[in-house]
This record gives sequence, structure tokens and C-alpha cells, in this order.
Amino acid sequence: MKVFVTGVKGQLGFDVVNELNKRGHEAVGVDIEEMDITDPESVNRVIREHAPEAVIHCAAYTAVDAAEENEQVCRNVNAKGTEYIAKVCRDLDIKMMYISTDYVFNGEGTRPWEPDDKREPLNVYGQTKYEGELAVEENIKKYFIVRIAWVFGKNGKNFIKTMLNLGNTRDKLTVVADQFGSPTYTYDLARLLVDMIGTDRYGRYHATNEGYCSWYDFACEIFKQAGMSVSVEPVGSDQFPVKAKRPMNSRMNRNKLIENGFRCLPPWENALRRYLAELEN
Repeated sequence: MKVFVTGVKGQLGFDVVNELNKRGHEAVGVDIEEMDITDPESVNRVIREHAPEAVIHCAAYTAVDAAEENEQVCRNVNAKGTEYIAKVCRDLDIKMMYISTDYVFNGEGTRPWEPDDKREPLNVYGQTKYEGELAVEENIKKYFIVRIAWVFGKNGKNFIKTMLNLGNTRDKLTVVADQFGSPTYTYDLARLLVDMIGTDRYGRYHATNEGYCSWYDFACEIFKQAGMSVSVEPVGSDQFPVKAKRPMNSRMNRNKLIENGFRCLPPWENALRRYLAELEN
């Protein structure tokens, strides 16, 4: 199968291309240098040139706080760029997978979000990703919308790398304890996405590693598994004022994966263990 992957320089795009290659598929990975997703002519030309059987759209504007001051830039990438890709997929009659986010929800309550729950974003980033979802749903029938959260991978920055760096210079840290979600290892996620793109079980899905925790729990487990003696103090989100409002509840229900014959990702603690080993190598 020939699969076109956007955002190949990012954590997820990088792993998706590796996984496709590993399984003998033909992967075409692009980033801004090869295709400007905010330019409809560039999108149309580059995708048609490669003539793939499917597109996995990982590229996104993900600087959540910066998005509050750069709304149009963020919208051009996350909403308009996604729309341009969706329209080419429609015209070529090929599958499209759009990687979305827990930020399309308002983050209230404690119940894990269902794939078809009402979308009510709290910030510009979440709003533009929601608009991207709509662009996919309104333009094509053969689509997967896969919402992910708290992502970490080998390529790029993430919470684990930040904690390890801070832990090397400080013996005491404060971490937010009132926001809950599921850490997600891009290596595990990439394997699931490649499984999915080979099927016609279309629709909206939630895909994170199994289990839920707070950022505080996550930080404690990072230091425990890394064998670092760092004291972590739990604090409320109000201790870390940020430009963009964050969802307090990012728990997402993954049952739809099982219902459609896909395997859930391993527990996040297991994923963290493998990731730390990977970083050491």
C-alpha cells in the first residue's frame, strides 16, 4: 500500500513512516519543505504527483499558548490545510486519516470522553483542530479521525524529556495534579494507525495508551522508572498561569477500538519503561 504521511519531522509522523516501511508498505513522508499545507496548489500538486492510496495527516500547529496570539496562522494550518488535503483525497477517492486531539472537548467532569461526544473546545488550538475535523467529515466518506493526547516520542520535545532535563538540574519540582489524561507513546500509536489505515472501518476513534493519570502522577512515575531522586510536589493548575485554557479532564474512552477489531495500546507505564530504554540507547 502506498501511504502519504504529512508532518514527517514530528514525533508521530516520524514513527508512522518507520512503521509503514517496516511492514513493507511504500511510505511518502513530507514536511513543510516538500509541501506547504496552507497552499492549496502545493497540496493538490504534491499529493497527485505521488498518487497514494491513503493519506495519514499528522502535520499540525501544536503550540497551544502561541496559538492564542497567532489565531490565523494556527487556523491556516489546522483547519484550512486539513480542508485542502481532504478535498484532494475526495477527488482522488482515497482514504484519509486525520490526527486530532482531546482539546476538541471542554474538559469538564470526570467521565472519559466518547468519540461522538459534543465538541466544545476551550482554546484556539482546540477550535482549529475541531474545524479540521469538520473539514474532513464534510468533504469525504472514507475517513478516520483519531484523537490522541499527551504524546511522547523519540523525535521532538515532550513532557518526559522536559522532566528528565529538569530532574538533572533540580532536586525539587512542582507539577500540576488536577489535569487528567493518558500518556501516549508514538511508537505504539504508529502501529495502531498503520493497522487502521489498511481497513475500511471508518469513523472517529480515541487512541491513547491504557490507563489514566495526572501530570503529577506521570512525573512521579518518570523519576521512579528513571531511578532519579527528585521530590515532586502536586499543585493546582492555578499555580501555572498560561495563555490558553487547558482541559482538566482529558480522559478518553477507547472501547471503539476493540469494537472494531483493533488492539488497544499497552498501559502507559509499560510504554514509559520502553521509551526510557529507547532514550538510553
